[in-house]
Amino acid sequence: MSERSIPRAIWREIRAYLGIERNTTRHSEKVLSALGAFAGILAVYGFSHWYLEDVGALLMLASMGASAVLLFAVPHGALSQPWAVIGGHLVSAAVGVSCQKLFPGSLWTPALAVGLSVAAMHYLRCIHPPGGATALVAVIGGASVHSAGYHYMITPVALNAVTLVAMAIVFNSCFAWRRYPAHWSRRQDRQKHGPPRAGSITLSQEDLAAAMTQLNSYVDITTEELVELTQLAREHAEQQIEHPQRIEAGRCYSNGELGHHWCVRQVIDAADAAEQHKDRVIYKNVAGLNAYETGICQREEFRQWARFEVVESGGRWVKLGGN
Repeated sequence: MSERSIPRAIWREIRAYLGIERNTTRHSEKVLSALGAFAGILAVYGFSHWYLEDVGALLMLASMGASAVLLFAVPHGALSQPWAVIGGHLVSAAVGVSCQKLFPGSLWTPALAVGLSVAAMHYLRCIHPPGGATALVAVIGGASVHSAGYHYMITPVALNAVTLVAMAIVFNSCFAWRRYPAHWSRRQDRQKHGPPRAGSITLSQEDLAAAMTQLNSYVDITTEELVELTQLAREHAEQQIEHPQRIEAGRCYSNGELGHHWCVRQVIDAADAAEQHKDRVIYKNVAGLNAYETGICQREEFRQWARFEVVESGGRWVKLGGN
């Protein structure tokens, strides 16, 4: 190793420990994130001031600043979606107010409020980090917040959160690659992608790094973590490569594809027929590509389409018999 490469290696190691990741977003995306956060907080402040007149500024939560970072800098992140933002703030507000009413003045009440709010957001699938600050304010916000009681959930929490989400929808909709909520962006992208190319394609670490750059959106995962996730997914896929032998009514099957071409179908009817041309199945797409559409095809054609049987568990589709 040359003397010049030694400082670089040390710097890379320091960056790894500190978590300083390479930002793949373009300068225009960074500027848009800043403008969006400016517009979002301005909308919250303006609407609160108009709706609540002179006390509007006093009832704007500081935690909305953190929410603005997520909504406009990471609009496609799971923590930035409407249910996460609105549900996370409301649930945390309810937990914070309840803790303050049950244990007023205790030294551990603020910690209890934040801890319980994290648990509640986990179970209700609305994890939103600024929600912890909303729960904390309900406890340490002083007499004015304590006197509001559960009305604190409506004003300012719900008022602020709904206004910020509405502004995020309006602002991000002006840019095709930033459509918000994230599902809107994915629906637009599906129409642009053609059918997959024939043949086997092996992904490399360089391919994944290039894809993250092309995405031009801040993603809360490093290239190394994405590579590891891809490797684990490949190992999981290699555990079962046979097509299902039986296609039965009421069961769900996946085509095992990636991204926009992934699809899960549920067999609605699959009556056995002696003649092959009459042995058909009726199915419904329940997830992924062309969701909620129905179709009919021969049983053998469906079996060749299906990669494996799946079941829904914990809000995700799991390969039957897999981990």
